[in-house]
Parts: sequence; structure tokens; C-alpha cells
Amino acid sequence: MFIQIEVAYCSAAYQNLFTKDQLICSMSKKGDCYDNAAMESWNHSFKVEAIHGERFLTRSAAKYQVLEYIELYYNRKRLHSKLGYVSPEAFEAKKSLS
Repeated sequence: MFIQIEVAYCSAAYQNLFTKDQLICSMSKKGDCYDNAAMESWNHSFKVEAIHGERFLTRSAAKYQVLEYIELYYNRKRLHSKLGYVSPEAFEAKKSLS
């Protein structure tokens, strides 16, 4: 279901949607543009590398694509600059040997 929301993100109506569904809203603090930078970076990678231009025939196909991207590519193969250009899986394996 798609719900179009035409209110500001910090408005009471928007925040009530989170409360109703027992969700936690993640927003940057006022004046802190780096507060959510890591998630924004991940979202960009995900959109560009996994779903940009894709058309999914079913919700199940979309879920499979997301799982495949995260588990098979992002965690096991994709090199991460913050981890010294190794995958998260390789980074964790190296750390567990230390």
C-alpha cells in the first residue's frame, strides 16, 4: 500500500504515523548534517547497485533481490573503503583471528 504524505517530516501528523506503527524515526539533529551520513551512504549504494531501474513483478521478487544484494554481494563481495578495501565478511574473519 502506498500512502502519500504531504507534510513536513517533523510535523505532528508525520510523527503520529511512526507512533501508531511503533516505529522509530531516524532524523538528523538540527544543524548536524553528518548525523545520518552512514545510512545515507548505504542507501545510495543500495539504490545504485541493486535496484536502480529494476521493475519487480512481485513483492517476493523484490524481497529476494534485496536479500541477495545484502547477503551475497554487499556483505561477502563488495569492498568497503572504511574496512581497508575488504568485504565485511573478510574483515570480520580477519578480526576473529586477531
